[in-house]
Amino acid sequence: MSITLYHNPHGQLCWRAPDGTEHRGLVPVRAFPIQAPQEGISLVGPDGKEVLWVAHLNELPPATRQVLEASLAEREFIPVIEHIDAVDSISTPSHWQVRTDRGPATLVLKGEEDIRHLSAQHLLITSREGVQFRIPDLSQLDRPSFKRIERFL
Repeated sequence: MSITLYHNPHGQLCWRAPDGTEHRGLVPVRAFPIQAPQEGISLVGPDGKEVLWVAHLNELPPATRQVLEASLAEREFIPVIEHIDAVDSISTPSHWQVRTDRGPATLVLKGEEDIRHLSAQHLLITSREGVQFRIPDLSQLDRPSFKRIERFL
């Protein structure tokens, strides 16, 4: 796929269509950010309408893919929980101290429904504030972390 994305001097994500039309201020949006983050990315214009559809990131040239991934990273914030340091109670609301790929965090869970199973090993945890955290593979957690979350599963 011969798509070229770039940032203009104002920092806006841009794409020049084959007919020469320049589309500025694009916002990348993943169709399936958790289940298939590499597939189905829509580039939406300032008017909220889709300008370009990218079926899969692997279809893009490396430089364009890097620009798109950087833009997505600026927009998305779903930290991955790497270690659970403490959980204050087995009842809810519960306060969790965790270490993520973005640093330490404290989250409060209102109820057990705040922990969603995306698959047998993949969890999506939503804090009281609405921030989502992921555990992509429960089997990769160390034993103390797994013991702390096991009672909520």
